[in-house]
Amino acid sequence: MTSNSKRNKVLLTVFGILLAVIIVLAAVFLLRANHYRTHFFPGTIMSGVDVSELTAEDATEKVGRFVSDYLLTINTRDDAKYHIDGPSIGYAYVPNGEIEQILEAQNEYDWLGQRKSVDAHEIDLSTTYDAKLLENVLADLDFMKEENMTAPEDAKIAWVDDGYEIVPEVMGTTLKFKKVLKLVTNAVENGETELTLDDYYVDPEIRSDDKKLNACMDKISNYFGTSITYTFGKQEPYELSNETIQSWLAVSEDYEVHVDDEKVTNFVQQMASTYNTYGDVREFQTSNGDKVKIGGGDYGWVIDKEKEKAQIYEDLEKGGSISRDPIYSQTAKKHGANDIGSTYVEIDYTNQHLWFYKKGELVAETDIVSGNLNRNNGSPDGVYKIVYKQRNATLIGEGYSSPVDFFMPFAYNVGLHDASWRNKFGEQIYLTSGSHGCINMPRDVAKKVYESIEIGTPVIAYYREKVYLTAENAQISNAWSYIDEKEWKKLRKKDPTAVNPKPDR
Repeated sequence: MTSNSKRNKVLLTVFGILLAVIIVLAAVFLLRANHYRTHFFPGTIMSGVDVSELTAEDATEKVGRFVSDYLLTINTRDDAKYHIDGPSIGYAYVPNGEIEQILEAQNEYDWLGQRKSVDAHEIDLSTTYDAKLLENVLADLDFMKEENMTAPEDAKIAWVDDGYEIVPEVMGTTLKFKKVLKLVTNAVENGETELTLDDYYVDPEIRSDDKKLNACMDKISNYFGTSITYTFGKQEPYELSNETIQSWLAVSEDYEVHVDDEKVTNFVQQMASTYNTYGDVREFQTSNGDKVKIGGGDYGWVIDKEKEKAQIYEDLEKGGSISRDPIYSQTAKKHGANDIGSTYVEIDYTNQHLWFYKKGELVAETDIVSGNLNRNNGSPDGVYKIVYKQRNATLIGEGYSSPVDFFMPFAYNVGLHDASWRNKFGEQIYLTSGSHGCINMPRDVAKKVYESIEIGTPVIAYYREKVYLTAENAQISNAWSYIDEKEWKKLRKKDPTAVNPKPDR
């Protein structure tokens, strides 16, 4: 065999091998091309779903599984999270042939060039769901159950601890089901995966920054720090505290501020009941050294309730820490249990004797003749005060007219005066031949008392035995032993001997 023959044979062999390789490669290429007529190229993405090497049917199924894994997260006001998943509401992908169209448009002969490429498609992920299931699932979530909702509360002005404050609003967690259902339905239909409900709650109508609310609080603030300290001589002062004043404030529904007039009235009444001494029963140390209890009369401290109330309103308008006396309609010589002091007139009706002390010193004393008890003209007993002084007065009554030089009334029309028609005083004259009620004194003593005594000087007049006074002057002057006519008649009917005096005191 020649060298040329050998070379030709080698060439034929090589050519055959190359041809065989080409045929195999072509067959492989055509087989892969045929494969990609029904399968997607590697790197094919359908709306985020990798469908590489899948048929249109398998790709549709995989996209369907991806869609059915839908999860909607709902964020509530109280920072909780709730979920609605696709399966629970029948959420499913609705194919529209778009995947098949993309596959048909794929050039299978380009498979070799597409091996390392990414071919991403955004397809229409149309979905369907069961609206009734969605409604039921939403209704079953805890935050949509009425018993778990907190109702909203308006901001308001309220009494807190020791004063008024703006109590902030409570936002609450109340939701309207239909409104939320519509919102969730839209989210599901749009394929949204997160929903926040902040703007869909039933909110309070009035917030802490409400202008009217704050204007009201400004008015209340005007009363902050206001207090009134009442002084009563050397007694402990009494404070009308700011806390009490604030408790008097009332706020109407339209945020108007006013002071509760009834509470102010009650406060003044309480203070008057505590500090008024008018008509109080007092224990009195007599000139004879013993003690007697005597009430009635018109002496003592009396707070003028109307004027005091008006002054409180003025003080509240002015504000600040105020210290003052109450406003009195009548005053006494001093504060405390013994408000009589050391200047006074003492009249012991039983012993028919009078003493006049000035600053603790005895100025005058004398026997007297007081009202005729047997004629129901007994002199009024109690704690009184000299009302006025009059020179050369004429005392006129039923059946009499008596001129006197020195007249010092202390109980209605009853007073101290001289009695020039008498030449004897003291003893038991008053029981049968007493006056019409006045206190008869010798002229010289009456003159001495008149010249030294001042208007307002206390007069302490008492019986040491039980007496019954029915005269008009006893009634009007609030006499300690006054008894009205009806009671007197009942008493006389039960005991005809019930004549003055009766020794049971």
